[in-house]
Amino acid sequence: MKTNPLSRVRAHILGAMALAIATCSQAAPNAADNYPTRPVNLVVPFAPGGGTDISARILAEKLGQTLGQTVVVDNKAGAGGQIAADLVARADPDGYTLLFANSGMLAINPWIYKLNTDPAVAFEPVSMFSDLPFVLVVPPSLPAKTVQELVELAKAEPGKRTYASSGVGGAPHLTAEIFQIATDTDLLHVPYKGGGPAMGDLMGGRVDMLFASVLETNSFVQAGKLRALAVTGDKRSPAMPDVPTIDEAGVKNAQGGSWTAVLVPKGTPQPIIDKLAKAIRTVADDEGIKQKLVAQGAGAKASTPQELADLAARERARYGEIIKARGLQAQ
Repeated sequence: MKTNPLSRVRAHILGAMALAIATCSQAAPNAADNYPTRPVNLVVPFAPGGGTDISARILAEKLGQTLGQTVVVDNKAGAGGQIAADLVARADPDGYTLLFANSGMLAINPWIYKLNTDPAVAFEPVSMFSDLPFVLVVPPSLPAKTVQELVELAKAEPGKRTYASSGVGGAPHLTAEIFQIATDTDLLHVPYKGGGPAMGDLMGGRVDMLFASVLETNSFVQAGKLRALAVTGDKRSPAMPDVPTIDEAGVKNAQGGSWTAVLVPKGTPQPIIDKLAKAIRTVADDEGIKQKLVAQGAGAKASTPQELADLAARERARYGEIIKARGLQAQ
């Protein structure tokens, strides 16, 4: 019986395809097992020296040790983090270019700015790394020693009590907006070009209050130049153990602050994402790393990729409602 030549060709093609599929299925796990084989680039969207940059450098050193390759911090500041986001979004999805983002980039910027890169579309979530609650501080000259006394002052003079921020649309600004909604107060926003000028005017008594990171404020609080009324996390800050949470201070549904996370370009293989997430968790669980973060007013907080995706979606929806309700726009 003669064999049809066309059947032989088909059989040959099908056999080759089966071999290719089998080879690829075997190669993918091996590629993840061997990853990384060269230095990894951790892109930070802000200038050196700030809270996000410091957290990134704490992560990078230990992550490099965990992965067995150097992790290089690459600061690409500008445009509220969008220069870095655009750069990483265009990078090869091979696990060698990571984005160290904060909650503002993922949950606030999409509502405030016209973005070239939508973080919900352009990136794959890997893991959270740190939680950065804010602290509500006032100058010692202000006659308010508790949050409730501050609220009473604000309600006595609607629209006249002022709060500073490091800029429109930033996490400190949005935290103050949340506070106003939760306390039914009307405060006057005084935005500055950065946290330094805002802090200076606060200590000088030219503005009444400010939400800022524990790192930025702790030394001034300890020196008596500022008074801390509450931290915005769900638990007290180890750096300020005597300062109550905003909930303990009597204000419900007013938690705020910032957090950091690692993302990779869309299309990065899942085994590589999982390996990175596991390594970041190892770093976050290290006692030495925890102490370094506490010294910066932060807390270690790793997550699974899905937990990070869920958090980013919840926070984006939450801030979107606030931004639309308050009519906030970038300036």
